[in-house]
Amino acid sequence: MSRYRVSMDIGGTFTDVIGYDETTGRYHVGKSSTTPDDLTRGVLTALESLVDSPRDISFTVHGTTQGLNAFLERRGVKVLLLASKGAGDTYHIARGPRTRLYDLHFRKPEPLVPKRDIVEIGGRFDAAGEELEPLDEQAVREAARRYREGGFGAIAVAYLFSYLNPAHELRTREILLEELGSEVTVSLSHEAAKEWREYERTSSAVVEAYTGPVVRRYLERLEANLKERGLTVPMHVMQSSGGILTAESARRRPLQTLLSGPVGGAMGGVELARAIGRPNLIGVDMGGTSFDVSLVIDGQPDISPEANIEGLPMLMSVVNIHTIGAGGGSVAWLEAGGLRVGPRSAGATPGPACYGRGGTEPTVTDANLVLGRIDPDWFAGGTLDLDTEAARRALDTVGQGLGLDTLAIAEGVCDVANAKMAQAIRTITVSRGIEPREFTLVAFGGAGPMHAVFLARELGIKEVVVPRFPGAFSAWGMLQTDIRKDFSDTYFHLDADLDGADMAARLRGMAEEGLASLAGEGVPEENRRVEHAVDIRYAAQEYTLTVPLTDADEPAAEGFVEVIAKRFAQQHETRYGHANLGAPIEFVTLRTTAFGDLGRGAAEQVGEAQGPDFAHETREVVFDGQARPTILVRREALSAGHSFEGPAIIVESTATTVVPPGFSVSVDPIGSLVVRNTEEEQ
Repeated sequence: MSRYRVSMDIGGTFTDVIGYDETTGRYHVGKSSTTPDDLTRGVLTALESLVDSPRDISFTVHGTTQGLNAFLERRGVKVLLLASKGAGDTYHIARGPRTRLYDLHFRKPEPLVPKRDIVEIGGRFDAAGEELEPLDEQAVREAARRYREGGFGAIAVAYLFSYLNPAHELRTREILLEELGSEVTVSLSHEAAKEWREYERTSSAVVEAYTGPVVRRYLERLEANLKERGLTVPMHVMQSSGGILTAESARRRPLQTLLSGPVGGAMGGVELARAIGRPNLIGVDMGGTSFDVSLVIDGQPDISPEANIEGLPMLMSVVNIHTIGAGGGSVAWLEAGGLRVGPRSAGATPGPACYGRGGTEPTVTDANLVLGRIDPDWFAGGTLDLDTEAARRALDTVGQGLGLDTLAIAEGVCDVANAKMAQAIRTITVSRGIEPREFTLVAFGGAGPMHAVFLARELGIKEVVVPRFPGAFSAWGMLQTDIRKDFSDTYFHLDADLDGADMAARLRGMAEEGLASLAGEGVPEENRRVEHAVDIRYAAQEYTLTVPLTDADEPAAEGFVEVIAKRFAQQHETRYGHANLGAPIEFVTLRTTAFGDLGRGAAEQVGEAQGPDFAHETREVVFDGQARPTILVRREALSAGHSFEGPAIIVESTATTVVPPGFSVSVDPIGSLVVRNTEEEQ
């Protein structure tokens, strides 16, 4: 009988798998090195360390960075873009803002489709969605011939006002499938993003077409491998929005999986916030390659209706995650007489010098090892023996250039990496009017707990929480989320002209569509629900805020405009530091989100400590240039109620937690390490 709920998360260095045993209520973790040449191999290896057979799996979800990596590394497919006649330059004109005012070398982001690969197609709707000119079907057929002859891998279709009337886009797809066969990838802008703003909608369709074939091939290969080994349940995929979809749905809408990998940790933060009673969290996920920062505010994930990556916009719901190139594998190097760390990473192969896989460049992991902050005999649960002398030799290559000894350059590498990561946290908090000192810092990823307390000290944060299985926390978070499907409808109305009954009717229609869509995801009717919101702005403003509604019928209630205006003003005050209650507001977009509950594993309680003592040893670890006697303890030796003073090193199979002097550690009922600044408490 299938009994494991399993999630799989691929990182730049390690692939993590976590399973929840539905019969015992316990979690188990598997881990393997990421295999860049064939990612499915690393997933299957990690899975084999956890379950005897995929037949034992009752539910599975996967986070993938395939689409994001293809986008960032510019290795997607060649795309042919079909645009409305007379509007072919929309994608290249883009927007006018100069994002770096004082950069003399500023250039607009490079589009994914060159102008020579844009074909204008006759046919036009007006701004009310009424047809002005019929679709030029012959031009579409000629575009299909160009696709065949030009070595293209996908087609994006973005016509004017298709979000109001998609008839021409739908007919274009029919013709393309007739001409090119059913295997051709066609992305329609009204399906990728059913919203106003032609450039952003076109960009969304292009990104989906560019990355879609890469994502589809990967998911098909992984799903086929799992089914060959006995998997009998549908595979689910994490979305950028924090929800999940079946792999079949993800293949149809691959844009939604673009940020699939990093989002799992953010959703784990939401469940952790509920479990530990702390509604405001800053999540920091440090792996081998990158450092991701996310927020939980009032118990909810920080979600935006659009994303901007590498300067290219996409209209889709996305958990706000700020990412920089700072991980355990980040390489230290010299430039203009100064020490730099990252963004280049040694990755999984060859990896840090201490891995003994042929790497010779110094990394953050090498620095921590030399300082004594990593146990070389029990790294990754003892599956990888570390070479301390190789790490010393690598660090000396940069230390000599600065006249520093090995320990000094090792601390310097950690300090530079910490400064970069602290600035990343400020970018997603302070720059948005959010005070980080009012939040608890949650550290996860293989290297996150190693640096988190130093970041908290830098930012004035008083408490750090390290959850169980921190190296696999993103995978754990994927098991804590729902099926999610997002729907939007452009709805331009000034407050003075609003027909509340009409808005409510539109929202009810969207709710029906959303609830019906969950049937295809296998969600029982009693486990379906919807939430509604509306994008609002002050009249004549450019940017909107998404304001939640209590239900679909709220707009029809008496006094709705006054209530929603006050709600919008409060949100505007929080976000921008000012508001203008009473000024005209404009409704722009209606949003409905459908959720489906497929169950989840509960947070596992750990045993109570039978006394203050626990098994540990003492080693010398360097802090602030001085070797100090430091507690070294395996996390499995700690139980709920244990507490002790730093300095301390807590090691486990998925991560290492470093607690410098001046901080205390306690273990809560679900096994989280809670680290507090004892110097400030005094």
